[in-house]
Amino acid sequence: MLGRMTTTEPVLGESGRELVREVLIHGPIARAELGRRLGLSPASLTRLSKPFLDRGLFVEGAVELAGAVGRPAKPLDVRVDLQRFVGIKLTGDQALGVLTDLRAKTLGEHVADLAGHSPEEVVEVLAAVVEALAGSGGDVADIAGVGVSIGGKVTGQQVVLRAPFLEWREVDLGGMLSRRLGLPVVVENDVVALTEAERWFGLGRGIDDFAVVTTGAGVGYGLVIHGRQVITPDTGLGLGGHFPLDPTGPICADGHRGCSTAMLSTTSMCASAAVGLGRLVSYEELLALAAAGNAVAVQVVGTAGRSLGRMIAAVANLTMVGTVVLSGEGIGLVDVPVAASEMRAGIAADRDPDASEVRVLTGDADFGAWARGAAAVAVQARIGALGA
Repeated sequence: MLGRMTTTEPVLGESGRELVREVLIHGPIARAELGRRLGLSPASLTRLSKPFLDRGLFVEGAVELAGAVGRPAKPLDVRVDLQRFVGIKLTGDQALGVLTDLRAKTLGEHVADLAGHSPEEVVEVLAAVVEALAGSGGDVADIAGVGVSIGGKVTGQQVVLRAPFLEWREVDLGGMLSRRLGLPVVVENDVVALTEAERWFGLGRGIDDFAVVTTGAGVGYGLVIHGRQVITPDTGLGLGGHFPLDPTGPICADGHRGCSTAMLSTTSMCASAAVGLGRLVSYEELLALAAAGNAVAVQVVGTAGRSLGRMIAAVANLTMVGTVVLSGEGIGLVDVPVAASEMRAGIAADRDPDASEVRVLTGDADFGAWARGAAAVAVQARIGALGA
C-alpha cells in the first residue's frame, strides 16, 4: 500500500496531474476518450501513462475492440485501494470520521464527541478519530491524507477564519492537526468539500455546470461552472442560508423572515411542527408523520417542499445551470410524496414556462456525506501534491 508522499515518487508536470485526475474521476476510461479529453496523441498518452502503470497506480481493464483496424485497446483505471484517506465532518458537538479509498468510498466510520471547544481539545478528538480509523486497517502512517470539513470560513485549506458554532476566529486547525499526526491535513468549508465530492466522484461527475443545495442543520449552496467550483472571498459565510423565500414565513435566528434557513432547516421545520402537534418531534418522526398523512406534518413538510422548489428555481434562474444536486442530512424531505410534489410545483411556479426543465438529482441523505466530502478534498490535495 502506498501511504504518504515519499521521496521516490516523481514530481509531475501539469500533464501528468491532469492524466491522474481524469483517470481517477472517469475511470475505467477508454484510451481514445482519455486522449481526446487531454488532447494527447496515442503515443504521448502511452508515454505519459507508463510510469503510473509501472508503479501500480494505474491498472488496465479488459480489452476493448475500438474498431476493425489497429491493436485492441485496454481502458485505464486507478487502483482505488492503493491509498487510504480520512475525512472528518466537525460539528459543534461531534467529529464524524470516515476511512475511504482513492474515490472517497467509505470503508469505515468512527464518531467521537467533543470534550470542549478549545482548539487544543478539538485537535485531540480529531487525532483520536484518525487513529481509530487507521487502526481498523493498519496504522496512521498508512493514511495518505486527512481532510476536515467545517461549517465556517476557511482560508488556504488550513486556517479557520470563522466558525460560529465553535466560537473560533483565526485558528490554524490544519497546521495543528498535521503536527499532531505527522500527516498532510487540509481543512475546508463543509459545503465546498461536499460540492467537490459531487464534482469528482458523485452525481456531478461529468457535468460541466451544476449547483448543489444542501439542507439539514442549515442550508448551503455550491456552484460549479465549466467544471470548476466557484470560490469567492465570501465562500463559507453561509450566504445561501438566508435567501428570501416566503415573506410570511417564520423568522430565523438572525432575524430574517422566511429565509431559506427559516423554511428548510430541520430545526425550523421541527419547531413549526411542535407548535401544531403540541409536543416535540424529531425530524425523522416528522417525515414519517407526513408520509402517514398527519395533517400538521403534511402542512409543514409540504410548505418546506414548496420552499425548496423555489430555492431550486432561483438557483437555476440566476446561474442558468440545468442540474441541481440535493444533498445533506435533511434531504430525506423529498422522499415524502407531498414534499416532492410541492417541490416540483415550486420550481414550475418560479420558472418561465418556456425554460428548460431543471434536472434535480438527490444525493445521500446520511450525515456521512459531509465526511466523504472532507475525504474528497484530501484526495484532491494528494493528487495536487504530486506536482509540488
